Amino acid sequence: MPSTDWHVLPHGSLQRLSENLWWVEGSLQGMTLKRAMTVARRTDGTLVIHNAVALGDAAMRELEALGTPACLVVPSPHHRLDAPRFKARYPQLRVYTPRGARKDVEKVVAVDGVYENFPGDDAVRIETLQGMKEKEGAMLVRSDDGTTVVLNDAVFNMDKKKDTLGYLFTTLMGSAPGPRVSRLAKLALVSDQAALRKDLERLAETPDLVRMIVAHEKVAHGPDAASALREAATYLRA
Repeated sequence: MPSTDWHVLPHGSLQRLSENLWWVEGSLQGMTLKRAMTVARRTDGTLVIHNAVALGDAAMRELEALGTPACLVVPSPHHRLDAPRFKARYPQLRVYTPRGARKDVEKVVAVDGVYENFPGDDAVRIETLQGMKEKEGAMLVRSDDGTTVVLNDAVFNMDKKKDTLGYLFTTLMGSAPGPRVSRLAKLALVSDQAALRKDLERLAETPDLVRMIVAHEKVAHGPDAASALREAATYLRA
């Protein structure tokens, strides 16, 4: 059974990226690999939580002060660890996940809808990425300074790790150094490399793109955001 106990692993501080966008990096048990949670505020003042990470009491109070948590985005079956904890803490949360991930995500938390059902507005919307078996998507956040593209495992952007599990994941599985589409992602998630490449290149052309956020680990800011998306696309066949 999934745990709803509020279990906190080491994490960083909640960082403000823009007036309606925050980011925090958390740990994974037994690994040096980090994971990232993104929090976006919709035009109605409510919060969208992407890739939930359980935080300590002070950080959670800081998050709650930003707005009422309303939507929980579980971006993949591999990123559902803290989803049942957030749903238990905030029963009003509506849970959204990619269509191709719904069956596995529902094993740990009730799902209210797939990405096509997400109630997008002028500030936050979600789309499904092409060529990924409907298992991954992109959350696009519109802020005063421009647009942020939030991805999950479609693109990795981290350094190589030296611990045993980290070495296996980043070196043998070809997940680092980033930005890149990893060997692991291509084996497990990608069904049409050309389609995904075209989608990443399309996102890179977003006129007011100001940052790219991925699940692991680095945020690409400014011109580096478009460059990161284009570089990751080169790991896919055209």
